[in-house]
Amino acid sequence: MELKTTQFEIDGSVAILTLSRPQRRNAWTGRMHTEVRYLLDQADRDSEIRTVIITGAGDDFCVGADSQALEGHLEKGGYDSGTGSDLAMPGYGVSSEFDQNFAFMFGLNVTTIAAVNGAAAGVGFVLASFCDLRFAAKDAKLTTAHGPLGLPAEFGLSWLLPRLIGLTRANDLLLSSRVLTASETDGWGLFNNVVEADQLLSHVMSYARELHARVSPSAQRMTKLQVYLDQHRDVGSAVAASEALLESAMRDADYQEGVKAFTERRPPKWG
Repeated sequence: MELKTTQFEIDGSVAILTLSRPQRRNAWTGRMHTEVRYLLDQADRDSEIRTVIITGAGDDFCVGADSQALEGHLEKGGYDSGTGSDLAMPGYGVSSEFDQNFAFMFGLNVTTIAAVNGAAAGVGFVLASFCDLRFAAKDAKLTTAHGPLGLPAEFGLSWLLPRLIGLTRANDLLLSSRVLTASETDGWGLFNNVVEADQLLSHVMSYARELHARVSPSAQRMTKLQVYLDQHRDVGSAVAASEALLESAMRDADYQEGVKAFTERRPPKWG
């Protein structure tokens, strides 16, 4: 696929997916949606890639739906995703609960990390929220954005945000659509860390590298899936599933290498 609204770079086991419409502040379009899903599908199929960092070109992450697209919805009298029949389906088929826009990110093998370098509004805020981990520049402006447009909370954010930051804070952001900076959310649990803008990408890259050195590829994949599946089942089912995974994992090469590295007091060498 020809990339017109995104950029994609692979650096060893880390891929960087950049939303790239800086002249429109990386505003979301059907084309961008199509490319993001295509690139996540490509990354998920590449056994060498363990983590995908999602960030924005220029000074913004993603300011939400492009104003021209919003006008188009108004003219057509309804919502039009702007995507076609060639839309990739990464993460689909893992669990029926994940077979929806953005929720499919829970079914990916790769870990996704949002590096929110600037404004994240509306669908841009949704994209960051559905990533597994989130880091932000201190001055990055955030808003759910839907309220002033007369719209409901988008893409399941009303389900996800209370689980990330608690009901009281989630209601504040969802009901008011107010604008705040990432630094104002310090201690909320929305971001894993908030840093200076010029340190953001290097900080996230270092985090990913350390994760890959310490944790086996199979453990990274299994644990991510456990976390999201367990949001939809009872504790007994979670325990039973973890025991089944434990039994199979102990026959895996990653477990053998992990034990050897531990007993030999050396860093593991993952295959």
